[in-house]
Amino acid sequence: MADRLEDLDSEDRLRLLRFVCSFAWADLKVVQEERSFVADLVRKLALDEDEKEQVIDWLVRPPFAEEVDPIEIPLGHRQLFLDAARSVVLADHYLHPKEEELLAIFEQLLR
Repeated sequence: MADRLEDLDSEDRLRLLRFVCSFAWADLKVVQEERSFVADLVRKLALDEDEKEQVIDWLVRPPFAEEVDPIEIPLGHRQLFLDAARSVVLADHYLHPKEEELLAIFEQLLR
């Protein structure tokens, strides 16, 4: 069970960031506070240069819907993913109704 970022393997680190970036796009714009949250997460996860480039791409264009299937999140990682999604949408201290809706659906799908 992974309840810490350090417990994620390479594949799950990118999966987490893919989800986080998709949540940053929930209200159709990525603001500076969300970008800063993602940058901090990238540093904490110690991604390599190719992985960092991929994350930058996701901040320019959101990941495709088929790339963010909650069913693919391992059971032991789900709370960590939910917490990270919640943190990125709250990074700007405003919960847009679209963000709130997406977060509620995500939480239901992970339970």
